[in-house]
Amino acid sequence: MAAPSEKNEIIPPISGKFQSILIFGPPGSGKGTLGKFLSSAGSHFHLSSGDIFRGISPDSPAGKLFQSYASKGHLLPDDATVAIWRNYVHGLIATNRYIPNEQFLLLDGIPRTKAQAEIMDEYIDVKKIIVLEAAQPDDLIQRMRRRAMIERRPDDADENVLKTRMEVYMAETTKVLSHYPEEKISRFNALQRPLEVLRDVLIELSSLLSSSK
Repeated sequence: MAAPSEKNEIIPPISGKFQSILIFGPPGSGKGTLGKFLSSAGSHFHLSSGDIFRGISPDSPAGKLFQSYASKGHLLPDDATVAIWRNYVHGLIATNRYIPNEQFLLLDGIPRTKAQAEIMDEYIDVKKIIVLEAAQPDDLIQRMRRRAMIERRPDDADENVLKTRMEVYMAETTKVLSHYPEEKISRFNALQRPLEVLRDVLIELSSLLSSSK
């Protein structure tokens, strides 16, 4: 049996940039909840950085690379992070879980640094940036502490650790957002209830989210 020709490949090559919406917000702001809402309501694909790294097989080259850094308490270099992200997205496309021509890619937690944003310019076309903000970050810390008790998440129980995570987020995100035009950035009050945040986002972005890709 002859192998498929380049014109009739089983998995066609990926061309063009992924139409993307970025979701930013400090810990506890509800990024994941909003991403899931938007993906369900608009049939777009929500992808968090946590999904990517949890989904890596430890025996794969990416998994071994990740473990070599994580085992020492180090973060992956930016180029390696983007390479793993890109490989993961290609896997989603190959299994028909994400269809670039029909769906926006809702990215949550990546890019994390300005260097990652610069590298990812080659692969994504950012149509909009959603920023969930909290005028009183301490309110988010209390929200996470309540969640820690309900869900038994020890990583969200230590207030000093949570404050450090907030400070790191603010320092990183300010630099990342400076990479993009201000007109692409929409800011929302994260201290509202999740459905109120969703309401405000849909009011502002409904025409974009419901548009044909």
